[in-house]
Amino acid sequence: MEKKSTSPVRMETLQKHHDRSPFDCGDEGLNRYLKELAKQEQQRRTAAVFVLVEGADSRILGYYTLSQSSLLLADLPDSRRKKLPRYPQVPTTLLGRLAVDQSCRGKRYGELLLMNALERAWNASQEIASFAMIVDVLEVDPDPLPFYLRYDFEPLPTQPRRLFLPFKVCDQLFAADADA
Repeated sequence: MEKKSTSPVRMETLQKHHDRSPFDCGDEGLNRYLKELAKQEQQRRTAAVFVLVEGADSRILGYYTLSQSSLLLADLPDSRRKKLPRYPQVPTTLLGRLAVDQSCRGKRYGELLLMNALERAWNASQEIASFAMIVDVLEVDPDPLPFYLRYDFEPLPTQPRRLFLPFKVCDQLFAADADA
């Protein structure tokens, strides 16, 4: 169930009525995904797609996708690996895509999308185990890598553009909201 908000922007699961056609984040691959593939992946249950919309408008201002995934235990830094069970893989949540329409730059919608994705995934991890959120940072201009690093994502030692954020880091942030 989605939370109701008095904010002029709100997050929703992608539906048929959402107007995807004018969306332009500046990257053709991310635009094409939303316009042509997102609904199919959602129907096939390979990705959950969430969109940021404003007011009664169905125009999409930004979006992100979440999927279940895993990491090889051996890919994690030693400091993280030694605190985990010795299974070959650990369960994770993949933030597959995150994009904001160019018309919304400077409004911090990227941060809003990321925080919503983290909270949604953290909540799910309370019932279905997930060690961390992972993201494969695209090589696009402007480079989104500093954006994720600013929110404490860490690079994997052998894959510097594959980042992870343990949900343990989110416990204080989101547990306080859950207790309120």
